[in-house]
Amino acid sequence: MLALTNARVFTGDTVLTNHAVLLKNERIEAVLPKNQLPANYQSIDLQGQDITAGFLDIQLYGGDTDFFVQDLSAASLQNMVNTHLQDGTTSLMPTLYSTTQTRILKAIEIVKKWIAAGKTGVLGLHIEGPYLNFAKRGAHSAAVVRPPVEAELTEIIAQSEGLLTLMTIAPEIWPVELLQLLQKSHLLLSMGHTNATYQQAKGYFEGGIKMATHLYNAMRPFESREPGVVGAIFDAPDDVHASIIADGFHCDFAAIRLAKKILGARLFLISDATFAKYQQTRFEFEGFSANYDGQRFLNDDGNLAGSAITLLQAVQNCVFEVGIPKDEAFRMAAQYPAQRLGLGHRLGQIKAGYQADLVVLGQDLTIKKVFVKGQEVRI
Repeated sequence: MLALTNARVFTGDTVLTNHAVLLKNERIEAVLPKNQLPANYQSIDLQGQDITAGFLDIQLYGGDTDFFVQDLSAASLQNMVNTHLQDGTTSLMPTLYSTTQTRILKAIEIVKKWIAAGKTGVLGLHIEGPYLNFAKRGAHSAAVVRPPVEAELTEIIAQSEGLLTLMTIAPEIWPVELLQLLQKSHLLLSMGHTNATYQQAKGYFEGGIKMATHLYNAMRPFESREPGVVGAIFDAPDDVHASIIADGFHCDFAAIRLAKKILGARLFLISDATFAKYQQTRFEFEGFSANYDGQRFLNDDGNLAGSAITLLQAVQNCVFEVGIPKDEAFRMAAQYPAQRLGLGHRLGQIKAGYQADLVVLGQDLTIKKVFVKGQEVRI
């Protein structure tokens, strides 16, 4: 049993000082004033540093060496978990870019086995595509982006039963009956890589799609006469949320600042990391190319091909470049994505009963310690 003391505690609701966070049996036992600390807890002095809930990334593709959709192995998942854990991401959704049906089903199988084995770090699977608008496919391979097929959908729905599964789609290319089939399933849906008009997008949000994938990128932009998907997101009800990539390349920091003013708590962070901490200069697989210049990935056509950051770097950019308060940046990387996945009752905050996934940060937002299920991990 551990007691974390002498820190600024960012609970998700408030910021506490002179409090202790008690950890017991993989969970947060209590958050209480330091003068009420029980004597039987081993105390760890955090020397005035910040402590927040572990970050939760719902869109990323690889670690420092492995690319999940290519490797489709437990080792690849482990590489992704280990790489991003170094920067405080304690939970993630490995993401498939547009690929074949065979690879989608294999990925479902691998993630299910990982979770069934009781391993930590992986919450489920994000299937980004392949049912996207060809005109907005971005770096997704032209060879595999395709219209939805009922037989494929039925198989994906059946095989992923019991698995937390998110799918990014361009709903305007979907026949009504197939979209209804998907919406009646257990899959969570996000609108992305879409060329829908403002009116179309508004209708899809009103019809039950409650998320949008990487705001501004691979979607019809805002214009005065046609507000597009971006305008529909800005104008949507409070239950519609959008992810954003805060790497400084996918959108200008001023664009993030404007979106934050409009969306408030409806905006959350993803890394969209093709790789993180990457040491090579080029990657190629199944028609997808990514050239790394030390800061970003570009495909052979010069389009952005995912990011090279972790959620920690996204948080740092939000605080130091965008001007978002630290407590809100932490919520964007932990509390809000947990809520979007329906896991806000056990992840993303520092409260009694929540899983003890915690990140300790210096005042410069560098990682000092990481805890997973109450145990400090080496980083």
